[in-house]
Amino acid sequence: MENSHQGCIVRVRGSVVDVFFAEELPPLQAELQVDLPDRRICIMEVMAHLSRQDVRAVALTPARGLARGMAVTDTGHPLQIPVGEKLVGRMIDVFGHPLDRKGPLEFVEQRPLLRHPLPLDRRTAQSGLFLTGIKAIDVLAPLERGGKAGLFGGAGVGKTVLITEVINNTASLHEGVSLFCGIGERCREAEELYREIHDAGGDNKTVMVFGQMNEPPGARFRVGHAALTIAEYFRDTVGKDVLLLIDNIFRFIQAGSEVSGLLGRLPSRVGYQPTMATELAELEERISNSARGSITSLQAVYVPADDFTDPSAVHIFSHLSASIVLSRKRAGEGLYPAIDPLQSGSKMLMAEFVGQHHYDLAREIRKTLAGYEELKDIIAMLGMEELSQEDRQVVNRARRLERFLTQPFFTTQQFTGLEGRSVSLEDALDGCERILHDEFAECSERELYMIGTVAEVNRKNSRDAARKGVDACG
Repeated sequence: MENSHQGCIVRVRGSVVDVFFAEELPPLQAELQVDLPDRRICIMEVMAHLSRQDVRAVALTPARGLARGMAVTDTGHPLQIPVGEKLVGRMIDVFGHPLDRKGPLEFVEQRPLLRHPLPLDRRTAQSGLFLTGIKAIDVLAPLERGGKAGLFGGAGVGKTVLITEVINNTASLHEGVSLFCGIGERCREAEELYREIHDAGGDNKTVMVFGQMNEPPGARFRVGHAALTIAEYFRDTVGKDVLLLIDNIFRFIQAGSEVSGLLGRLPSRVGYQPTMATELAELEERISNSARGSITSLQAVYVPADDFTDPSAVHIFSHLSASIVLSRKRAGEGLYPAIDPLQSGSKMLMAEFVGQHHYDLAREIRKTLAGYEELKDIIAMLGMEELSQEDRQVVNRARRLERFLTQPFFTTQQFTGLEGRSVSLEDALDGCERILHDEFAECSERELYMIGTVAEVNRKNSRDAARKGVDACG
């Protein structure tokens, strides 16, 4: 390469490599390469300048085989990834290497992973709803087109399942491109997700980028930036709306903490890196709307020990326009998706964005559910019999609303045996309104559990009535 020049390894400590350059030092974020004896290439990124002739780099590929005295090549450019419409339907790693055994990639150009956010004067401030077909989200925590939404929850409460369902539902509703970014994913999860998207027919609109759990922290730290570079290409060059799904943004912070520790920086509060806020902002601020297209992001956020005061959760909250909180208690009660309607919220749930009817209905739903929550202790101690008639109505409505807001998913069909449902916003609002007006007060709660629209209750009742008529004639 024209700009390339050679350096020499002087120190290796795990994934951290110090390199001596006799001539000009490579700039920060430059890509360095080392040819290893087993024909592998070790790719490194410059993280710090130690002196006028020494740099400190972090290996993004396994550092096995590196030794003092080895030659290092400065490529003359930062880390890059291929972009182009040929990426749709493919699964790649942080360097753009294919992981799906479909042959080499055909791409238009290479773009750097680290790019500046879109300037404010090129952003658009128009807000619209991004519908998912999931009742609990569209009614109580609607997503903003071009906004950032977080799925908060501890381990095993259904974050990844919810993300795969959004991919499945929006494959038919969404006209743009879906881009899945797996940060620190288990290989099992990546393989299952790839198969599910393929089976659902969504792979002709989906790009998948993975930095898996077994990869060095440098690769996991940069895979989010790689996905955003591809998303920006589809937004700015092709002019499409992009749905960017990130699983899991906490592992981005975790990888940054590992890199910070490797570089010898003193940890900050609760052991996180002192640069956490800056690193998160560099990633999140690239997600925005332009005149040509938009990037809408849905991010799974692992909450350590279910503690929402953890610094990682607090910093992520500040960037989001919608927060969807998954509750372990609701998951234990079998109410899936286990979305907590009282803790979840969205800045889009305002009358000027969703309309007065939707806004008033959402407020009434929350008021009913909050009233039931306050009455639970009394019910546990004294029983339903001690409640007033008005309080009993609140409890009956709330329990029916809770069950109506459950929904069978397409991605869990093989486990539950229930056919998946995607529900329009109008049908979801209609069902909630009819429950609040006590239209289903005589129906059992079970009839509203795991259904799509309330029309299914009427069909169930007519089938049951017909069956009883046949039994009576018999």
